[in-house]
Order: sequence, then structure tokens, then C-alpha cells
Amino acid sequence: MDSLVVIIYLAAMVGFGIWGRYKAKNQDDFLVAGRRLGGWLYTGTMSAVVLGGASTIGGVGLGYTSGLSGMWLVFSIGLGIILLSLLFAPRIQKLEIYTVSQMLELRYGKGSRLVSGAIMTAYGLMISTTSTVAYATIFHALFDLNKFWSVLIGGGIVILYSMLGGMWSITLTDFVQFFIQTIGIFLIMLPIVLSKSGGITELFASLPAEQTSPVGIGWEAILGYILIYTLGLLIGQDIWQRVFTARSPGVARWGGLSAGVYCLFYAVAGALIGMAATKIVPGIEVQDDVFVAVVDAAMSPLMGGLVLAAALAAMMSTASGSLMAAATVCRQDIVEPVLARKDVTPVTGGSGADDSAAAGGAKSTLVKSLVRETGDEIRDSRIYLIGLGLVTLILAMIMPSVVEALTVAYNLLVAGLFIPILGGLIFKRGTIVGVMAGMILGAITTIVIMITMGIYSSEAIYLGLIASLLGYVIGSLASKPTPPEVMAAWKERLNR
Repeated sequence: MDSLVVIIYLAAMVGFGIWGRYKAKNQDDFLVAGRRLGGWLYTGTMSAVVLGGASTIGGVGLGYTSGLSGMWLVFSIGLGIILLSLLFAPRIQKLEIYTVSQMLELRYGKGSRLVSGAIMTAYGLMISTTSTVAYATIFHALFDLNKFWSVLIGGGIVILYSMLGGMWSITLTDFVQFFIQTIGIFLIMLPIVLSKSGGITELFASLPAEQTSPVGIGWEAILGYILIYTLGLLIGQDIWQRVFTARSPGVARWGGLSAGVYCLFYAVAGALIGMAATKIVPGIEVQDDVFVAVVDAAMSPLMGGLVLAAALAAMMSTASGSLMAAATVCRQDIVEPVLARKDVTPVTGGSGADDSAAAGGAKSTLVKSLVRETGDEIRDSRIYLIGLGLVTLILAMIMPSVVEALTVAYNLLVAGLFIPILGGLIFKRGTIVGVMAGMILGAITTIVIMITMGIYSSEAIYLGLIASLLGYVIGSLASKPTPPEVMAAWKERLNR
């Protein structure tokens, strides 16, 4: 019965992907859903894209090992969405671009796009990999498949529906997935496992104090989560690409705020489920196995199938969104600028917008993306998505832990790009030299620390951010200010 429920769910996702194919009529439709999502769709899809395998499988596992304070990974994600929505989303929604790297080029001028694009592509691939690893565990438990076939079948379905209609297919499937995961986690799994463990009062009374404390893991670990995930959510391409889908700055602000609050509740629910699992299925050594184990032990086949479908919904929505983000950046910011010719068409304006602006009576240097004329932009976007989807499948087959992959992704993202992006929004003296120095020093420092001291070492993010800040500030102050025509074009874009 549980396998049948999941099979029906997977078939429905492919069906929504086919529906999205008929809505994706141009590049804007395929990459940013035509920039016309209203509040309900935007809130649902933003929630779905950030709550993936690490938030669901990993969040329950952290609750199992760390108690209530295991909520901080997902809680930090919710805080990031709230801050982004209140402070920056209305501004970046006005830019009408496709990628974070294009924002850097608009603000600072040419020169940073390739490096920032490489970092952001790696981030997108790692985020997609975390969710692929996570839903492969569900396929293994349900259908008794080994990891290879679990990854291949699950990943193939995600690639298929994402490729069909791009962001429209992902938006439609994400909204359904948001609905399913809300019912599965909040209305089915949480009440059942709490009841099976004796109720929340008895559960808290039976656990040691460090397991029931919201700060049991310690302030150093909590600060590490905030630095990695809250800051990472402020600048991730998969998140910004959802902001670009909003039809107005108001939708980007209030829809995103609603999604962030939803994530906070999801964080607490996951931790409570993990705590209850310590009573229902004690002795599990691998924390990523806790979710499936407690479903098997506590639920009927029908209820279990609905909850596993909810988990798959969370994982697949994040996998598809981050895969789309990686494909968009790889094409827009790495491959096609390198292959650009003079007889090309600009794409950074989005929605047919003109990237040219008058500044002091002369044509501004507002950046223009150069791409090859292929005659079918959607077809080319599908090719990139399929190609990077295959890379994700390979990574998923060799990546041992969803939290490990997520940590690598966010360490690289935050250390390499947070300072240059934030500086572009608040520091007028920032320059392209500072951007390049900040990105390179931050990324290299973090990689070296992760190799020498371990992926989970807190020094990786601390030292990476310090190196990036020093490189950005010193490089900016030691170089010439950003040309006035670039700044004029940037301000004009923000004031649309």
C-alpha cells in the first residue's frame, strides 16, 4: 500500500511537469515562470524549495541525536528566508535578471561573472545532490533497490519533469509538494509519533535536560548554523531565482515572510519527531536512517505511504529547484559568455527589458549577457539541465551524507559570495577588484580548512568569511571606484 501511494505521487509529478510544458512558451517562462507568481503560489514554492532532504531526513536525524536543539539547522534556514524577504527581496525582484552573478556584474561591472558563476554552480549541484541522496533512501526502503537504482530512478523523474516545463513545471509540482508535505509532516507524522512515544509531556519528562533544551547543542554550534544557513539563504541562486518569479516586490516580501515562518514551524516539528523516535526506534547508528525507521515502526502502510510521499515531496522540490539554478548559472554565466560572439542577443534584461540606459547623455555600460543564437533558447536550457542532472546523479552515488553535502555547499557559497553580494547592496565603495579578491580568498580558505580540519569544522566558515571580508575591503579601497556610468545604470535598474 505504501509503495502504491508513492508510485501514484511520482506519476502525478510527471503529469504536472507535462502541464508545465505547455505554459513555458519563452525563456522567461522556462527560467522564472514568466515573473508572474502571486502570493499563494510564491509562498508554497519558496517553502518547498528550501525544505529538502537535509531539512526533512536530516532534521529528524538531528532531533534524534541532539533533541530539541536539533531544530537549529532548519530554523536557521527559516531565519534566512525571513531576512531575505524583509530586507532584500523587493530590491532584487526589480532587477529583472536571471542569476546572482548577473547582479554582481550589474553592480560592479564586468569581470566577476565567471568565478561567481562557478561557485554558484557548485553550490546548486551540491544542494541538488543532498536531496537526491535523501530520496534515494526512501526508494531503497520502499522498493528494496540498491543505491544505484534508487538514485537513477528518483533522479530521472526529477530531471524529466524539470526539463519538460522548466520553472513552470517546478512551480506547479512544488505547490503540490508543499501541500503534501504539510499534510504528511504536520497532520499525520507528528501527531502519530508523539502519541506512540507517550505524548509530548511524557516524552519531555523521560529525556535528559540537554535533549529537551532548545540550546542543548551549545551556542557555538547554533552560531555555526546561522552563519552557514541563514547567510547562505540570503544569497543562494535557487532562492533568488524564486524571488525573480514574484509578480511584484510586495509578493516577494510578504510571500517570502510567510514561507520563512512556515520553515520555523517545520524545524520544530522535525526535531520533535526525532525526539519521539528515540523512544520508538532506539539504537539507530546512522541518523539519516531514522526517518524511514520511525515511519515503518509507528504507522500503518497507508499512513506510512502518505508520509513517505511527503518526504519525497520535500526532497524532490529542492532537488529540482537547485538543479534549475545550477543549469541557469552554468549557461548564463559560464559557458555562453565564454562562447559569445558579436552578433548575439542580450538576455539579462529578462521579459524583453532593454538593458541600455542613458547616463550623462551617453549609453551606459549596463551589462548585457551575450549568448549564441541557437533559434531555440528553451531547447538549450533543457540540454544544460539534463547535463547537470546527470552530474548530480553521479555525485549522489558517491556522497555519503545529506548533511555533509549540504555543509560543503553552504560553506563554499557563504565564504565565497556573501561579502561581495552584501557589499554590492550596502557598500558604495565596493569595486570589481574587491569582489574578485573576496570571492577567491574566501573560497580557497574554506576549501583548505575543510580538507585539513574536516568538513564540519567551524573554522572553515569563520576563516573563510574573514578572508573574504579582508580581500573585499582591501581590494576595493586599493582600486579605482566603480565607473559612474555603471553605478548610474545600477541605480536606474533599482528605481524601476
